[in-house]
Amino acid sequence: MTILVTGADGYLGWPTTLRLADQVDERIIAVDNLARREWVEESGSVSATPVEDAEERFAELDGVSFVEGDLTDRDFVLQLLEVYEPETVLHAAAQPSAPYSGINGERALYTQQNNISMTLNLLHGLHEMGLSDSHFIETTTTGIYGAPEFPIPEGGAKMENEGERDDVPFPAMGGSWYHQTKSFNAANMRLAESEFGLNISDVRTAIVYGTETAETNAVGSQTRFDFDYYFGTVVNRFCAQAVAGYPITVYGKGEQRKPMVSLEDTVESLVNLVEQGHDGGDIAVYNQVTRPVAIVELAETIAEVGEEFDLNADVEHFENPRDENEEHKMEMENEAFLDLVGGQQQTLEEGIRDVLGTLVEHEDRITSHEDRFLPGVLTD
Repeated sequence: MTILVTGADGYLGWPTTLRLADQVDERIIAVDNLARREWVEESGSVSATPVEDAEERFAELDGVSFVEGDLTDRDFVLQLLEVYEPETVLHAAAQPSAPYSGINGERALYTQQNNISMTLNLLHGLHEMGLSDSHFIETTTTGIYGAPEFPIPEGGAKMENEGERDDVPFPAMGGSWYHQTKSFNAANMRLAESEFGLNISDVRTAIVYGTETAETNAVGSQTRFDFDYYFGTVVNRFCAQAVAGYPITVYGKGEQRKPMVSLEDTVESLVNLVEQGHDGGDIAVYNQVTRPVAIVELAETIAEVGEEFDLNADVEHFENPRDENEEHKMEMENEAFLDLVGGQQQTLEEGIRDVLGTLVEHEDRITSHEDRFLPGVLTD
């Protein structure tokens, strides 16, 4: 069996590729166009963790072949699928930044064309190459749900009208041009399952925290960790602020809860899903989240754990520039995900401890780019 991993050079892709290489006795084709490196450089920032040259880092892995290529190129995708005939496609490639997609119309268009065309090329390619029995897994995002006031289901929602009931896809309520690409991909995957009979799993990933896994430690090659305004998540930016001696900036009350999951739980669930396969039924949807966490709880946890590393991080509240409910109590079903991962592997405190332990070793890389905590003018 051959496993195709897209976005293999990325934050999730690299540790997932390492665990697959360690646990499955199959050939792994790691694909990436290395654009994430370019986007972060364009933003004037760097990964807090040093990241080796892509060919160098993949060359050290037994059973893994690295292919540099652009999945928006239909001919490249068809050739890739024809040559390697993967039985599993783990699609983790995307332009993943909501702020980046919202800079201007040019980047919104790029984000939508990039993310949607990659998925569409892979779905049609599997069908056209006679690989409809392959398992297609895409990491989308819990952000497509928005922030409704009712509990978010894991998969479809039940709808009733004039006495009739049916299961329908959850409404696309994403709040950025990036999140809308994942909503569109989810719709295209439903159509591909219906039209082509593909075996599809939609893994809706929450905000991920963590810097290392047993495998990244074993090979001595850390995954990337972006902390700038455009590509750093709220967890990454808060942790980097603490290491750089900045106050942890909470907008408004900070009581709004956001779905979160550890890097360890994310990687473990993806590898388990590859090994488990698909039962041949409808699209399987997983809310890849262990629990929603209030922003102020996150900040206070980072400040408290930071004391173990002699960090004196203060939590400060600032006027919220965003139009959002600062007390939103998000609820999200996650039973299928917890079954897949086998129960939570790493708590928020443990994950933050890993992050801070890594970042204090690279404090100079953060402080030399601390101006990137705030939005700035990107280079051409």
